[in-house]
Amino acid sequence: MTKAERTRQFIIEQSAPVFNTKGVAGTAMSDVMQVTKMAKGGLYGHFESKEELSCAVVDYCLKTMSDSISSGLNRKKTAREKLFYFIDHFARVDKPIIEGGCPMLNFGSEADDTNPAIKERVNKGIKDSQALLSSILACGQANNEFKSDWQIEDFAVKMFAMLEGGMLMAKVADDNMAMKKISKMLKDEITAHTI
Repeated sequence: MTKAERTRQFIIEQSAPVFNTKGVAGTAMSDVMQVTKMAKGGLYGHFESKEELSCAVVDYCLKTMSDSISSGLNRKKTAREKLFYFIDHFARVDKPIIEGGCPMLNFGSEADDTNPAIKERVNKGIKDSQALLSSILACGQANNEFKSDWQIEDFAVKMFAMLEGGMLMAKVADDNMAMKKISKMLKDEITAHTI
């Protein structure tokens, strides 16, 4: 990495928790200046606009989340273990990977009607997550871990939607009880389809 690339990455990493907590609209360049200890001219030397920076931050947050999940999944052997890990990973509402919580939930709910570039990025993250779950489920069926009549594509959508919904409920209520119930329901359904 060149010095300019390192500085650009530093700006993204330092401002990611701010954007993920305050949102794109709620984050001012003065907030970024504060966490990076850089002058406005220095920031604009690396990013032409707040829009460019916010897109880079969203990309960084989604990749950080994806890398964290992949790292944990790679340590699991069975499809059932992988699905349980995925559930537990999302259920840790009080210990998010990135300060502010799930970037798909945060940026997606803000950008759905206001920011097409970020909406597209979040939509890709959602589709990638559902494809990952479908792949794990398909491997489980192929390895005779799961019953062959289980509608795995439907369950992948259901599982992802329930986890994201549970995170929203936990954040709004400042209570993780709903997420604990959702985690149990999903694990019970996986267990019911395990051979």
